[in-house]
Amino acid sequence: MSSSFFWFTLALINAGLAEQKNRSRGVWFLVSLVVGPLATALIVIWRAPEPAVPSMSHRGGWKDPDEGQ
Repeated sequence: MSSSFFWFTLALINAGLAEQKNRSRGVWFLVSLVVGPLATALIVIWRAPEPAVPSMSHRGGWKDPDEGQ
């Protein structure tokens, strides 16, 4: 098995891991092509980012009762 096949396969696996941790699949695929196993370690060690709380005021759902008075 050639090392380029291993590197490409590892990049595909890392892209899947990154997507499970709410990270960009494409960016981590490209990073993995460059740094390989180091990218795997970074994906596994770093915590997933906290999801952003959606703002209801921008969609008209939640209004501050004191705002209109």
